[in-house]
Amino acid sequence: MKIKLRKSVIFLLSVTVLAPIVLYTNTLGAYLASSSSRNEFVEDVSTFTFAGEVRPLNVLPQESSAALKEPLGVVYSENLADSGSKGSSVSSGENAHITRQLAEAEDGISSLSNLSSGQNTIRQVIDQVHEVALEKKEENSREAELIGKVNEVEQNKAKTEIGSRRSKARSERPSERIAVVKDNSREARTEKQNEQIIMPDARIRQLKDQLIRAKLYLSLSVTRTNPHFVRDLRLRMKEVLKVLGDATKDSELPKNALERLNAMEQTLLRGKQLEDDCAGSVKKLRAMLHSAEEQLRVHKKQNLFLTHLTAKTVPKGLHCLPLRLSTEYFMLNTSQQQFQNEEKLEDPQLYHYALFSDNVLAAAVVVNSTITHTKDPSKHVFHIVTDRLNFAAMRMWFLANPPGKATIQVQNIEEFTWLNSSYSPVLRQLGSPTMIDYYFKNRHGESDSNIKFRNPKYLSMMNHLRFYLPEIFPKLDKVLFLDDDIVVQRDLTGLWSLNLRGKVIGVVETCGESFHRFDRYLNFSNPLISKTFSPRACGWAFGMNIFDLNEWKKQNITEVYHKWQNLNHDRLLWKLGTLPPGLITFWNRTFALEKSWHVLGLGYNPNVGQRDIERAAVIHYNGNLKPWLEIGIPKFRNYWAKFVDYDQAYLRECNITP
Repeated sequence: MKIKLRKSVIFLLSVTVLAPIVLYTNTLGAYLASSSSRNEFVEDVSTFTFAGEVRPLNVLPQESSAALKEPLGVVYSENLADSGSKGSSVSSGENAHITRQLAEAEDGISSLSNLSSGQNTIRQVIDQVHEVALEKKEENSREAELIGKVNEVEQNKAKTEIGSRRSKARSERPSERIAVVKDNSREARTEKQNEQIIMPDARIRQLKDQLIRAKLYLSLSVTRTNPHFVRDLRLRMKEVLKVLGDATKDSELPKNALERLNAMEQTLLRGKQLEDDCAGSVKKLRAMLHSAEEQLRVHKKQNLFLTHLTAKTVPKGLHCLPLRLSTEYFMLNTSQQQFQNEEKLEDPQLYHYALFSDNVLAAAVVVNSTITHTKDPSKHVFHIVTDRLNFAAMRMWFLANPPGKATIQVQNIEEFTWLNSSYSPVLRQLGSPTMIDYYFKNRHGESDSNIKFRNPKYLSMMNHLRFYLPEIFPKLDKVLFLDDDIVVQRDLTGLWSLNLRGKVIGVVETCGESFHRFDRYLNFSNPLISKTFSPRACGWAFGMNIFDLNEWKKQNITEVYHKWQNLNHDRLLWKLGTLPPGLITFWNRTFALEKSWHVLGLGYNPNVGQRDIERAAVIHYNGNLKPWLEIGIPKFRNYWAKFVDYDQAYLRECNITP
């Protein structure tokens, strides 16, 4: 019985005391099992026997018994700042753990010390355990002390090096760090601003996207087998269309828009659960995208054509007005048909304007806006030239609505007997069969990229009268030419006192980085053009130009114009119009005016700056979107309309309203 008890105590001690020591010291001091010896354990430590089986141990390969030594402290080069504290804490943790185990072992042994027959053997084992523990504790303390010293030295070196690097960075690149901080703050502000930007039509876009998705679901075969879903989807589409209406901003949507949007989204989610043919969906979307792009192309082409058609068409009111005025004019006697102050028409000391137009209302706005801003209207003379159809109407308008003390002259282009095909090349060309064929032949099957050049207004000689100013006004020195689609906002008297420095015409240049230069208007593939002009030369605008007629005559400008018109009989140098021949005729003969004298683009560009318009002496509605047409840009129309007296009897009779 005593022998069995002694064996049990020894086994208990080996498990509870020696096993932890082996794990923490990596030293096998003794092996108590009777079936194996010390050498066998060291030689094959990777396996152990349990219940008759040999099982592998998941440990690293061990050294041989000859090379087996106590572990030394290892100092790592990385994380030097933490290695010392970690090493010391680990060592102290190990010591505390061993002490607790020893105390537990002593408590267990003391409970067995009452056994008289096993006291000596147990005491020997306890003494051996104490000796081993004390040795291990001393080794750990020496190890921790060594690690602490090494770590302290390494930490000091690391801190010194880091400090020097930081000071160097501060001294060398403070501006870069400041720039980085500024960039970061700027990016943060930009992101915050972007988050705060809300599209005014965001909800409308969502509703339209939902309609597109709904149409896609309706076109898929998988949804056709679910009539209940199709019925709900069509109902939601009707609701969304009703909510959208003609709204262009979220603020114009009804109050139930969000409710309809959410209801449609729920229905679309059901459709998403039904849909499982991804390839089919992609094909449908691609087909829809291609169809939409094709429709957009067709609509753009139609829009361009209709815009040009509208620009060429006379509105009903403007067609009624000259008829009504002509009727009234022919009811007057000869004395009543005459204007006042005809003696001023050839006085070179006065301010003379040249206006060539067949639009009565447009001519009236030009005269009214000019007179409104003049200091002394009695010194201003307006020379209006029109065609035979509008001659009576134009005269009647200014007889019924005289411009104060200013002088008016209305002439008929048919009365210029000197203007004939034998004298004017352009008049000869406009009557040629090829030109008539170009305008009137049926060309529905052809595509003309320059549709604007097919406008029949280019058939009118009224457009080319500006090249015959000395012939029209032989006794005048200077003339200010005005188009009929302009509005005067400032006194123009100062233009007559300008010194043009030997140039023939004063112009406002319109060229920018890559537009409105000579290569836009002239054909530089033709050697006649490329050898004479520069493609990067700056273009300028007709519409408000001061002409020195004396210099014109001296430099024989009319002959220059005729020469180039003869060379362009087949339209290979430039297309139709008056600006290209104007650029050629007055090449190196232009005097550049300050840009605020003449601001263009109100007839085609909705982005003309408000400040530029308000500072301009003359604003020009060049383009197809004329202010007297319904297609005119709404925000620019009032600048023109405020010079129209819509209470005038003739305008009321023809239903011409703002």
